[in-house]
Amino acid sequence: MTSALTTEYLTINMGPQHPSTHGVIRFIIKTDGEIIHECDPDVGYLHRSMEKIAEHTSWQGYVPFTDRVDYVCAMNSNLAYALAVEKLMGLEVPKRAEYIRVIVSELNRISSHAVAIGAANMDMGAFTPFMHLVREREHVNDLLEMICGARLTYNYICIGGVNSDLPEGFKEKTEEFLDRFEVVMEQINRLITYNQIFIKRFANVAVISPEKAMNYNLVGANLRGSGVKFDVRKDEPYSIYPELDFDIPVGDGCEGQIGDCYDRYVVRIKELRESVKIIRQCLKQIPEGEIKAVVKSVIKPPKGHIYVRTEMPRGDTGYFIYSDGKSSPYRLKIRTGSFTAMSIIPEIAKGIFIADLVAVIGSMDIVAPEIDR
Repeated sequence: MTSALTTEYLTINMGPQHPSTHGVIRFIIKTDGEIIHECDPDVGYLHRSMEKIAEHTSWQGYVPFTDRVDYVCAMNSNLAYALAVEKLMGLEVPKRAEYIRVIVSELNRISSHAVAIGAANMDMGAFTPFMHLVREREHVNDLLEMICGARLTYNYICIGGVNSDLPEGFKEKTEEFLDRFEVVMEQINRLITYNQIFIKRFANVAVISPEKAMNYNLVGANLRGSGVKFDVRKDEPYSIYPELDFDIPVGDGCEGQIGDCYDRYVVRIKELRESVKIIRQCLKQIPEGEIKAVVKSVIKPPKGHIYVRTEMPRGDTGYFIYSDGKSSPYRLKIRTGSFTAMSIIPEIAKGIFIADLVAVIGSMDIVAPEIDR
């Protein structure tokens, strides 16, 4: 009598050098053929002790480190930290500086979403849209280079305002870019967003219900893609966002179920249009005046603690800072969107194909340095 045939799951590594993980991330996958039975994210390859460094760095000196928390949107990282320190100090930022901050942050949001959308396309085998979107990102980099001289990590938004005023010709060049970018986005939509092959790869894959999205504390487009209308810029507004008119796109299951990979992708497409709308308003409304508040060369905020939230391209990012009245933070803690996005992957990866895990990572716009701080 022969014994019954027994099988076991195959354990494989995806990463940490896999091109679709968008950074040094490793997934330990147990598979039944091509179907994922279990997926365990293994993070920590990029840990740089960013939070501990803050305890040994001056308040002003930590700004360049915030560039590295999420290098794809360094302006937004600068702003999140600066807002927290300013609130702790009770510092009022000049109005012109606030407008400039929003302009550069939304420009950086455009370039960040362009990379996210283009990378997701490339992961699905569509290389051409990626090159179109990287070209637009380079145009944004040209504008930001006009302001601060840098193209990736800026150290531009500082405690009290910004380091330099808008250069001559910046408004005109930005308006030219926005006019061209709106046309390019329609081209991208025709090329890939409405492409049936791309839709079939993203629609109905890794569906996240609104309840599950909130239970796992998802943020940003990953939360809004599940139909939850929450954006820190609207719900807990900061800077001059309350004075601006813009919408919050949410997933509606236009090609599949609400909360699938395609919804998360489309929300980012729509957010690009909203960023264009915000920048146009800022360019029209920006007042004259100072660009930086009067700040002492050595900052020593009063004793106390603060937590400030901002809406970065990867969602709700919070800075908790505890001050003991000295020239360095006593404790600094950063809450990022990519880290929370990783927590739900073991749940939504069960039962999908290995190839679809690539779609999941692309749709969630995970950036490795934001996970390992």
